[in-house]
Amino acid sequence: MTTTSSLRSRAATFGLTAEEYDLLVSGIGREPNALEAAIVGAMWSEHCGYKNSRPLFSAFPTTGPQVLQGPGENAGVVDIGEGWGVAFKMESHNHPSAVEPVQGAATGVGGILRDIFAMGARPFAVLDSLRFGNPDSPRTRFLLNGVVEGISHYGNAIGVPTVGGEVTFHPSYQENPLVNVMALGLLRHEDLAKGTMGEVGNQIVYVGSKTGRDGLGGAVFASADLSDASQADRPAVQVGDPFMEKLLLEATLEAIESGLVAGVQDMGAAGLVSSTCEMAYRAGLGITMNLDLVPTRESGMVPMELCLSESQERMILVPVPGREQELLDLLAKWELDVVTIGEVEAHDRYRLTWRGEVVCDLPVALLNEAPRYTREGVELDEIRARRERDLSGVPVPGDLGAVLVDLLSHPTIASKRPIFERYDHQVMTNTVVVPGAADAAVMRVKGSGMGVAATSDCNPRFVYLDPYTGAAAAVAEAARNLACVGATPLAITDNLNFGNPHEPGVYYQLGQAVQGIADACRALNTPVTGGNVSLYNQYTEAREDGQSHKVAIHPTPTIGMVGVLPDVTVRATLDLKAGPHTLYLLGEHATTIGASQYLETVHGLEAGRVPGLDLELEAKVIAGTLALIRAGLTTTAHDASEGGLAVALAEMAIAGGQGLTVTLTAPESVRPDALLFGEAHSRVIVAVPVGHEQAAQDVLEGLGVPFTALGESLPGSDRVTIALSGANVQLSVTLDTLKHAFETPLREILG
Repeated sequence: MTTTSSLRSRAATFGLTAEEYDLLVSGIGREPNALEAAIVGAMWSEHCGYKNSRPLFSAFPTTGPQVLQGPGENAGVVDIGEGWGVAFKMESHNHPSAVEPVQGAATGVGGILRDIFAMGARPFAVLDSLRFGNPDSPRTRFLLNGVVEGISHYGNAIGVPTVGGEVTFHPSYQENPLVNVMALGLLRHEDLAKGTMGEVGNQIVYVGSKTGRDGLGGAVFASADLSDASQADRPAVQVGDPFMEKLLLEATLEAIESGLVAGVQDMGAAGLVSSTCEMAYRAGLGITMNLDLVPTRESGMVPMELCLSESQERMILVPVPGREQELLDLLAKWELDVVTIGEVEAHDRYRLTWRGEVVCDLPVALLNEAPRYTREGVELDEIRARRERDLSGVPVPGDLGAVLVDLLSHPTIASKRPIFERYDHQVMTNTVVVPGAADAAVMRVKGSGMGVAATSDCNPRFVYLDPYTGAAAAVAEAARNLACVGATPLAITDNLNFGNPHEPGVYYQLGQAVQGIADACRALNTPVTGGNVSLYNQYTEAREDGQSHKVAIHPTPTIGMVGVLPDVTVRATLDLKAGPHTLYLLGEHATTIGASQYLETVHGLEAGRVPGLDLELEAKVIAGTLALIRAGLTTTAHDASEGGLAVALAEMAIAGGQGLTVTLTAPESVRPDALLFGEAHSRVIVAVPVGHEQAAQDVLEGLGVPFTALGESLPGSDRVTIALSGANVQLSVTLDTLKHAFETPLREILG
């Protein structure tokens, strides 16, 4: 028999601190049994309970006329017009991907897709935001190949296109890669579903795959630091079956569209427990479930395994009263396991039985109201010193053309085509802008003339050096990228990836980043509709001297944003088009090399101040970009971000297969390398057909958008030439050289 003292001493094995265990005892007025302690540990984990992050979320704007469903459900939903809504959300599968990259990434895709169709939306696009360590490391190459294989395996098999994303390489992710996946789905307003139990007497229906032992304890695993011993946690990684998910998807959507479902929820982190107790909490009711009825694929499974397994492709559906048999019959035709395992009751308890005995009896509210912690955040002196470092002594390279080639060949900037080629991005035939062709993906909405655009963005270097500005800049860049394809930004989902929040330096980063996101979202009218928090992205490494060394990732608040194109045929891409065009910079020139990819790549310095972000200017640049595209004055627009203006111009030339010539003018006080490679915010390059310059300038002046004529595209030319007026500096590089630098690195890394 397990004693009280031994259970408390084992609190950490349930994901609880000793103090949280005492809080549990106080909350229920008795000692819990081991199953109850484990259930509470899972629900109070950061992954499920957000106990260190939720107190910060009150800063987020979450409402607006475009928001149909804000935070608190399986996914957020925005109105795009004509009775259509887009459900979207981003989640992480970081720890699982670190120990088992193929299944970790694959089940990350499966989980986020279930969140989307649980809202009554048909998934129609996936984007992935990935972070890895040193690209020359065998471990990085192993992880990258495995993650790409997992994403392509699941997405391609289930028939949902992977349409975009981003990949960053930095040493801080060496042992702790980030795998963030964003999914979007379309629904009619009337089909919007909710994760609730409805009313007393409603039945609780388990549907999907049988429950196994894979994924056991995944929520707790995701809420702790990784270490040298984490390979032993492979059982916490789920195994996915995309073909079963396809059946589950079709069955769930048919049931919702047929009006048979009062509530629906994905079994995600913490499995059966989290889905059912969250649904009961939203309804303000209790439930009783019989664990003997849960379908299993392994013999001898016990309540702990039945409750906390994170086996994939499973859902909870609650039938509309009186239509239970219709729902069961519909689900059965899809050859899924379908079992009524419980009932909604008038009490406030989460009650489980097994072999005729009550094995869990806890208050629903207690499970869903994890303790909340507001910790002390302190900026680390080391980071402050990096940010305030004097960069005046950094030399200007003699060959700036060679610098441009070096930057284009950095794996973070280089073409991601070798990755996208492994994904099916045209399945469903909705994709009108393929990955890499523009700053955001664009999908048509069949049955209307509209389009939906989506992007994911974050510059971790910015956030590391200045978490407030860096996080706000991620929101701004996402909105700018949507504008560059002709889409009005609507709302965001976020994936907040940070280290251990118990560390004052990490908590400072988290708090500052949340505030930066909130302020940028208010300024750009892009409310937060939901998201995910992934903390404890920190690796504890054992040293030979017996001491341990902690390595936290760069703070990475990834922003996923969606927008709408009123007319999907009126859009822009980044490639220079046929015929002579005049190139304009919307926004202002960069004046510093601080915090730039150039400074890190060429000079080995991750330092300097992050360029200031003017959100009023950002809004004007976005408005100007949209106005030019919708007036038919440009079909080429590209955000100048990582690598600066020179890299953005080179990318446009490579994509269009033609050269360009540009002359930049700046005060003598601005360094040539800052003008070329500095990473100022709020900048877009557009190409206006010759003869339409005055019309374009009139539009920009009317909106108060600062702009500069840069030069012209050169159809038939094979060179990118950029001269700096007054500085006696010019770089001129052939397209072949630039293209080779841009397209080779990822092919070599992927092998």
